[in-house]
Amino acid sequence: MNTLKIDYKDIYYPPGGILMWIIIFLELITFGMAIVAFVFYGKEQPELFHQSRLQLNATFGAVNTVFLLTSGFCMAQAVHEFKGNNIKKSSLFFKLTMLGGIFFLILKSIEYYHKIESGISLETNVFFTFYWLLTGFHLIHVIIGLVILGWTNYGMKKKNSDTQIEDIEACAAFWHMCDLIWLLLFPILYLIF
Repeated sequence: MNTLKIDYKDIYYPPGGILMWIIIFLELITFGMAIVAFVFYGKEQPELFHQSRLQLNATFGAVNTVFLLTSGFCMAQAVHEFKGNNIKKSSLFFKLTMLGGIFFLILKSIEYYHKIESGISLETNVFFTFYWLLTGFHLIHVIIGLVILGWTNYGMKKKNSDTQIEDIEACAAFWHMCDLIWLLLFPILYLIF
C-alpha cells in the first residue's frame, strides 16, 4: 500500500524562505487593498476614470508587461541553472532578468516624463492619484528587486561563494511578486476603466 508522505519542511520552508513569503503576502495585501479602493472609486466616478484612462499609453504598459514577463522567465531559468550547479549560465540569466527590469524602468520613466509634461500629477484627480501611487510603489519594488538581484549575482560569482539555493529562490520569489503586481496593475489601470 502506497502512502503519501508529506515533507513538512516544504510547508514551513517554502522556496526563498518563510520570511520572504510573509513579506510577499503583506505586499500583495497592501496592493490588493489599494486596487479594491481604486475599483470602488472607479465605480463612483466612471466617466472621470474612463477619460483619465484614455490619457494613459496602453502600448507603453503592454511593452512593460512583456519586459517583466520575459525577465520573470529569465529569473526562473537562473534558478534552474543554479540548481544544476551551472553558475556561469545562472549569472547570465540573472543579468538578462536585470536587463528586463532596467528596460521597464526606462520605459516607465519616459511615461512619467510625458505625464509630467502634460501637467498630470498626483493631484490631477482621484484616478491619477491612484495611478501615481500604485505605479510609483511598484517602481520602487522593481528598483529594490534590481538591487537584490545585482547583489546576489555578484555574491554567487565570487570565488568560494556561500550563496545557497535559498538565496536564489528568495530573489526569484521577490522578482515574481513584482511581475504579479504589474500583471494586476496593467489591466486595471490601462485597459478596464
